[in-house]
Amino acid sequence: MQRTFIYSVLGFLVLVSVTHYAFTKSVAQNASAMAERVAKQTFNSMYLVMSQGWSREQLEQFVHQMEKDNRDSDLRVTIFRGDLVTKKFGEMASPAMSDTHREVLSSGESQLVTNEDSVSYFYALNAKEVCTHCHTNVEDGDTLGMIEVTQELDHSLLNANKELILTLILVSPLPLLLAFFATRQISSRINSSIENLATSIESIESISDLSRLEQGKERLAFRELQQIFGQVRALSSKLNDIAVDKELLEFEIRLLEKFVITSEVVRDWREYVSYLMIDINKVMKVYTMFSIFKVENEVFDLEIFWLQPPTKRTRELMEQAIMKRLEQDNSPFAFGDVNLRHNLVDEYGPELELDEKSVELQTKSLLVETPKIGGIVGIGVHSDTIQDTTKLLVLESILSTLLNVVGSVRAIYKYTKDLEYYATRDPLTNLYNQRMFWELLDYELDRADRHDYKVALLLLDLDNFKAINDGYGHSWGDKLLADFSAALQRALGKDAIIARYGGDEFVIVLPESDAAHAAQVAETVLLTSRNHALYYDSNTFLKLTGSLGMGIYPDHAQNKKDLFMFVDNLMYRAKNSGKDQIALPDENELVDIFKEMSDKTVLVTQAIERRELIPAFQPIVNSRDGEIHAVEVLSRIKLSGDRLMSASEFIEIAESIGKVHQLDYIVMDKAFEQVQATGYDGMIFINLSPRSIIISDFIPTIRKLAEDHRINAEKVVFEITERDTVKNISVLESFVMNLKDQGFKLAIDDFGSGFSSFHYLKHLPIDYVKIEGEFIANMANDARDMAFVNSISHLSQELNVETVAEFVESEEVLNLVEKAGITYAQGFHVGKPTPDLEAILNTMQREPA
Repeated sequence: MQRTFIYSVLGFLVLVSVTHYAFTKSVAQNASAMAERVAKQTFNSMYLVMSQGWSREQLEQFVHQMEKDNRDSDLRVTIFRGDLVTKKFGEMASPAMSDTHREVLSSGESQLVTNEDSVSYFYALNAKEVCTHCHTNVEDGDTLGMIEVTQELDHSLLNANKELILTLILVSPLPLLLAFFATRQISSRINSSIENLATSIESIESISDLSRLEQGKERLAFRELQQIFGQVRALSSKLNDIAVDKELLEFEIRLLEKFVITSEVVRDWREYVSYLMIDINKVMKVYTMFSIFKVENEVFDLEIFWLQPPTKRTRELMEQAIMKRLEQDNSPFAFGDVNLRHNLVDEYGPELELDEKSVELQTKSLLVETPKIGGIVGIGVHSDTIQDTTKLLVLESILSTLLNVVGSVRAIYKYTKDLEYYATRDPLTNLYNQRMFWELLDYELDRADRHDYKVALLLLDLDNFKAINDGYGHSWGDKLLADFSAALQRALGKDAIIARYGGDEFVIVLPESDAAHAAQVAETVLLTSRNHALYYDSNTFLKLTGSLGMGIYPDHAQNKKDLFMFVDNLMYRAKNSGKDQIALPDENELVDIFKEMSDKTVLVTQAIERRELIPAFQPIVNSRDGEIHAVEVLSRIKLSGDRLMSASEFIEIAESIGKVHQLDYIVMDKAFEQVQATGYDGMIFINLSPRSIIISDFIPTIRKLAEDHRINAEKVVFEITERDTVKNISVLESFVMNLKDQGFKLAIDDFGSGFSSFHYLKHLPIDYVKIEGEFIANMANDARDMAFVNSISHLSQELNVETVAEFVESEEVLNLVEKAGITYAQGFHVGKPTPDLEAILNTMQREPA
């Protein structure tokens, strides 16, 4: 009530102020209009007087009398002559002129000036054509003079304000009385309505009471209050829904946390789904979850997860219900084969039994025509009947999210398994690869030292295998290698460690084996190769023989490199002795074997000291148009005649004697010399020895070599190979950054041979990825290799890294390389290594690969 009176008084005062302002402004506007009107009337009167022929004396007397009449009133009229009239008719008595007077006389434009206590109108007298009859010294538009009309407002405003204030004082009690009575009545009705509303709200003690508030139909005193109460009822309905779904919201939050894919999740995606089912069952009963994956054209995997063990009848009913859903409406699942697998979440739970109607009605599914991540094309659940629409929406949301999450987890799981496979296995033969062979041999030799036993190493090189590739094609050669590898695994069993060292070479590690046992195994290997044959046609079987060398650790060598060199020498002895035989380490021949090994060491040492190393160049071309993009520099040692020793025969010796970096310097020097001489301006790929990384003067030396031969550092690409690089990644990163700082580029060789390749690609500034040649060579015959190559190509494109395919040895493979989006190709089909760089350039210019 008190505030109402205060607001009424304030409103009254505001009204007084507004009225006073409006009244004052109205008086001022009226005064302005009157001043303008008087000025114009005065001029018209003067013009009328002059047009009747009055003399100057009569005119001045008229003006003087007019000013005298207005002197005692609120309205004053003053006339001013302009310079042109003064020159013609002389001065006229008038007050001193202000700046406003001069501005009006100068511009010839009238002005209105309003002050707090007066209004002045300055009317410019501009000559017209009729004025020039008397004012002969002016032209039409010239300013003859000015009339100032000033209206004083003090007296008028004072009287008006007195009357206004008196009137307002007389009527002021009336709004206060009206406000008092209106406030009393409104307050009474509002208080009554608020008490009713408060009573209804106070009656709410539980969630169930909200429905009573929703049903309330109380009639309140005001329509506005009735609307507010209606909104309160609507709010109670929403609160009721929210309160019911609190557990669902908390469940969804917990479920979202489960959707974070970690390394633990990837270990077993089926276990991850099982954990999700347990969480879902905390809010709603879900007995079964199933997911469908497309694995090949018209072949699907159906994974069914049971919360608890189902009865045989229940399992059959569920399979029938799911297949019925998959086959309806001519879906793609109807025409494909389905591989079905059951998974159990809680194998010790009570047996689950469901009837046919329950299975059919309570199975919810989400199917898509196009496979999502991981090949997933559908997902579904079987749960208790859900009446609550909110829970139903949550269930549908869960299905939609699970479709992507389960697909992603399965895709990462499969991808990780593939990486593990490719990191350790040769993709063609499923044997261990060369990288894994060295790791396993190192492990076995270390174990032999600790437990004081011997380890045997066998090296098998298939005889004349090149003739099979040339005569029947690489695809048949690959089939023969894969088939023979399987036969070798069956013959030797699990005790032997078998690896494909490269091409048609195989190595076998026999832990805890002496010479006698190793010789027996060697005989088995030789018999397996002799007896193996692959059907080609009715008249032809592809057969094999092999030459085999054997060595024992620590009898014949003190480290893995020397042991391998020892066995390698024996294998070549078997080759030179007629092939298809075993060269065993005879005591009488050991001196000769070690002498051969020593002779090779001397040969490599002399080649380095006498600079007899020569570079061989192999072209790398654009896979689309065959244009040469780069050459890879390979190391060779010139032997007697025209024979060249390849790097694979001497690089390990150079590393063992600590001179591999000198070898690199010589080959680079000679390669740069040819590049400079031929004017070749393409990219130059150079293999980087791992020992170069720890040599302090390596980068200054190669920088000087490039400068001496005027080779742009940006044209030089150093290749690092995962299986050869140092274990200390920080040292490698520092070395690589120094290389990049000098302007050199970087490539990963044999990409995909191990996990570190991806680590290098993530952490190092890589420019080129050279894809492991085994994947390229077999991509035409193996869908896994094709998929892996495509994945590497897509990944490289995303990272803006160029790709090079190695081992491109046929037109078919070259076409697949281009189709996969790989930028460049290298291999015997493109061009073989040759010491003559100019010959490569001329050949490529004449006949693009």
